[in-house]
Amino acid sequence: MKRSTPLLPAHRRLLAGLLLGGSALTAQQALAAEISIACGPGDAADYCPVLAERWAEETGHEVNVVSTPNDATEKLSLYQQLLGSQSTDIDVLMIDIVWPGLLADHLVDLSEYLPADATEGIFPALIENNTVDGKLMAIPWFTDAGLLYYRKDLLEQYGHEVPETWQELTETSREVQAAEREAGNDGFWGYTFQGRAYEGLTTNALEWVASHGGGTIVDDEGNVTINNPRAAEALDLAASWIDDISPEGTLNHTEEETRGIFQSGNALFLRNWPYVWSLANGEGSEVAGKVGMAPLPRGPEGPGDAAPGGESRSVATLGGWNWAVSRYSEHPDVAADLVAYLTAEAQQKEHAIEIGMNPTIEALYEDEEVLASNPSMGELYETLTNGVPRPATVTGSDYPRVSNAFFNRVHSVLSGDLDGQAAVQQLEGELRRLSRRW
Repeated sequence: MKRSTPLLPAHRRLLAGLLLGGSALTAQQALAAEISIACGPGDAADYCPVLAERWAEETGHEVNVVSTPNDATEKLSLYQQLLGSQSTDIDVLMIDIVWPGLLADHLVDLSEYLPADATEGIFPALIENNTVDGKLMAIPWFTDAGLLYYRKDLLEQYGHEVPETWQELTETSREVQAAEREAGNDGFWGYTFQGRAYEGLTTNALEWVASHGGGTIVDDEGNVTINNPRAAEALDLAASWIDDISPEGTLNHTEEETRGIFQSGNALFLRNWPYVWSLANGEGSEVAGKVGMAPLPRGPEGPGDAAPGGESRSVATLGGWNWAVSRYSEHPDVAADLVAYLTAEAQQKEHAIEIGMNPTIEALYEDEEVLASNPSMGELYETLTNGVPRPATVTGSDYPRVSNAFFNRVHSVLSGDLDGQAAVQQLEGELRRLSRRW
């Protein structure tokens, strides 16, 4: 049976055209609850409707599946308007990894509705990220982490190993780029990454800074740590890439532009998320069968005594999506049951095999069927285990301001308007003012 929940007038315009509808078989109609779930954009990669409707069939409840904008900023805006008005139109929400602290006041503590083993086996860092003031705001569904993609054939052809440091990546990129251009590929670049002034640049720059031993912008206690020599050094190195080993257009590139450059055969290295693996090796890809994947490089050798992050190491910023329940749900217990179903091992395994998403349950990275569907899953385990979350939980509702300040200063360094030292000094001042609210 397909149903749609009536929307308040203010929301009818927001959700017009988004309702996909859901189905449910109910043995006892009078006892069945009706739950609305905000899934993804409703495209082929959105497995949420499939699982939500199956849950409805198995439980006898009804489910309305609402598609939401693919753009994370637009999705967040929609959620904020619905939750801000205490709307009951949505019960279950798919939220970004950096939103639990931002939306905490509007979400239920799932630990009050679910058994303690509901999060058993999930990466501890992800549970920690979703816990605000001791309350479990969301349960991780799938995860991401930054990775380095590279051309195996070209490294072999020119006698290079996969770089372990950013400086090695820089030098290898210059050498191979020059050789490829001399061979006639005038549009070839050494390295492509996400350099537009947006959240994607925050994830890239956090990797540069943390891998140099320069900390994580704001530490777990809420202290601003960005103003240190290691962080400044990391940003200056990244700025040296622009119009050298990375195209000037990097300043406006997001994930898909960079994937396009790499997948068309015009880059040696790419920083991106795990979703690229299957696409780069898929039908129609110019580099299919020639792609390798590795952890991101680290900073220079030596202790990071001048910085809060200690010694340099390979660091990947964590990404991913999670399930939460609105405080304004009329059936929070039933909504929490749907969250538990979506994030259970069987459903995460299916999601990994059918769609290629990275599960949040550690044991699935050793599952034979998961690995058979995507051998790269096994290689991701260590990267995810050592992944670094953005400082979203500790900064709470101010995280968007923190990230905005960070990526705008970093973009100014990449553009040549600031050097690393000036950028981290300015950031410290702005973030310290913001920290009075944390």
